[in-house]
Amino acid sequence: MFRARLGDTDLEVFPLCLGGNVFGWTIEEERSFEVLDAYFQGGGNFIDTADIYGRRGPDGVGASERIIGRWIASRGNREELVIATKVGMSTDIPGLSADSIERSVSGSLERLGIETIDLYYAHRDDPHTPLEETLGAFAELIRDGRIRHAGASNYSAERLQEALIVGEREGATRYVALQPHYNLMERSDYETSSADVCDRYGLACIPYFGLAQGFLTGKYRRDGQQVDSPRAAGVRERYFNDRGFAVLDALGEIASAHGTSVAAVSLAWLIAQPTVLAPIASATSPEQLGELMAAAELELTPAEVERLSSASA
Repeated sequence: MFRARLGDTDLEVFPLCLGGNVFGWTIEEERSFEVLDAYFQGGGNFIDTADIYGRRGPDGVGASERIIGRWIASRGNREELVIATKVGMSTDIPGLSADSIERSVSGSLERLGIETIDLYYAHRDDPHTPLEETLGAFAELIRDGRIRHAGASNYSAERLQEALIVGEREGATRYVALQPHYNLMERSDYETSSADVCDRYGLACIPYFGLAQGFLTGKYRRDGQQVDSPRAAGVRERYFNDRGFAVLDALGEIASAHGTSVAAVSLAWLIAQPTVLAPIASATSPEQLGELMAAAELELTPAEVERLSSASA
């Protein structure tokens, strides 16, 4: 199965990253295991979670990490996986101070049941903590073997570049990946600023909300029946407009031409972008996951990529 190298690291990942935000929230452990099994059996090895995922579910903060950890333990496949999690958005352990990072990584490692996190993200920028402190704390974790690499999420282009400069200094570490909000419907912030930083510094872009919170899956229609989803109201408010429907029309026609799903085409467009390594997408069933996995082998023509880019401009 195809693998892509993550920046200048030794990590090789499947071109679709499985999002763990639904585990312990919209699906319980048994169904989460089914989705994880389907992803792994389909060739996937790249799983993304965060210390706060599960906070809206019955088992609260950390539920996603615990579910993933129990799945890894039961399947005995740790060495075949690339595990990413995040620090910095917990209300109990806020920010990116050295103390917060130390406390948070210990909790994540325990919940995941692993000795080393492959990719540890700063979940969002912390303007109240010096970058030297944050990147020094990450460097210490790398020296201790508790993480392999550090990444950034939700950083502005200016702060990301500043962090990359600081990361080159002695006693610090440089981010190797950026996890931005980026998809066919959300393009301007990333493409007008952060994409250039990723390109110049060789960062892997691993976008979250690759399917625009479900809008780009094809389940939403102009006059279709109401979608039952915790995010449906926000999706309708943001994307039910001429631009959104033009994108859905183009996606539908291209999906039909390839005999695949709208979701797969949406993700394939992301994969085709020069700086993108592996978009993140979550699934609530193995069947739904199957539609997403098809994106890894779907090659859009340059004309199809351009059509989608023009429709979403």
